[in-house]
Amino acid sequence: MNFYDALQLDPSVLKPKIRNSQTRKERWFFFSAMALRSILIVIFAIIFIGSLANIFGTENTPMAVALFCIMLGIRFVNFEYCIQDSLITLAISLGLLLVSPVLVTVVPPILAIIIHFISFFAILYMTCQRPEFGNGGLYSFAYVYLTGNPVTGNAFIHRALLTLTGYIICAAILFFKHRHAHKKVRFHHIVCKFDLSNVVYRWHLRMAIGVSLVLTAGSFLHVERFMWMGFACASLLSNYPYTSNATERFWQRIIGIIIGSGMFFIIYQIMPASLHSLMGPLGGLCLGFCANYRYKTIMNCFGALMISAELYGVHGAVLLRICNNILGLIFGLCFIFLYDKFVEPKLKPAESPSTSLS
Repeated sequence: MNFYDALQLDPSVLKPKIRNSQTRKERWFFFSAMALRSILIVIFAIIFIGSLANIFGTENTPMAVALFCIMLGIRFVNFEYCIQDSLITLAISLGLLLVSPVLVTVVPPILAIIIHFISFFAILYMTCQRPEFGNGGLYSFAYVYLTGNPVTGNAFIHRALLTLTGYIICAAILFFKHRHAHKKVRFHHIVCKFDLSNVVYRWHLRMAIGVSLVLTAGSFLHVERFMWMGFACASLLSNYPYTSNATERFWQRIIGIIIGSGMFFIIYQIMPASLHSLMGPLGGLCLGFCANYRYKTIMNCFGALMISAELYGVHGAVLLRICNNILGLIFGLCFIFLYDKFVEPKLKPAESPSTSLS
């Protein structure tokens, strides 16, 4: 393996390689790749997101962040059907990410649930035929984040132009990286295969219903930064293949949120105010070394709280993040219990006698 190939690997792959290295040279090789990978991603994120925010307005930074995440993911994961149809569904998905967060702000809660469900389910169905590859989490993050940061008027026009720019970039990457994949598979073949006896489509359905409900509840109840509830709930639902036992991730996230928020609070207090803007990149840099969900949760607090501390003060931001995450996790756990008790048994195919006896 050359160094460039090692740079493409996730920390979850690089860390075992470091542990299993036979020599110090080999161990340093993989550690250097992980460190440089993290540094390059943070630098590229600052340049990419900062440039687009300067061009299209700082209020559209959330769309720039979403496009950055989608762009990184689309290099490695395609949609499992031909490139012609993939380019069309990518455009539809980004269009839904643009329009739906604004549309749900002007309709009653019942209609908001329906819009959320249709939009989010469609995005997952078009972009995530293989949830185990993790791209469903990217689009889930994008949808929740943009729902929590809608814009109107002139800012929406700028966001539309930004989305078009992002589409051109992502479409170019998708084309050059995956144009030869799945040439004989059309999107209508995927549509014809839809069957809720398939665990992938049941995963889509459960994700879409749960996220739709929590986002609508947070917005209807006027919860500040309700998107944090959405992130927490989606984190429980995004496990694949899923089980009804989500308590492990529930506690991992609670512990991670409390530790991460506490670390941010302490560092924020002792760090000079002129350096506070570095806390987001610092969290992103450390995130590049994390393979465990709990540690990722800890490091994600830095970027989220850096922005919120300017709006609510550091005390208010930390308290709000912990409370909203707990609310979202409780909501998600209750939803999973009710869904898996009353809905899942009606959708899941019954085991054959031979299977149950084996």
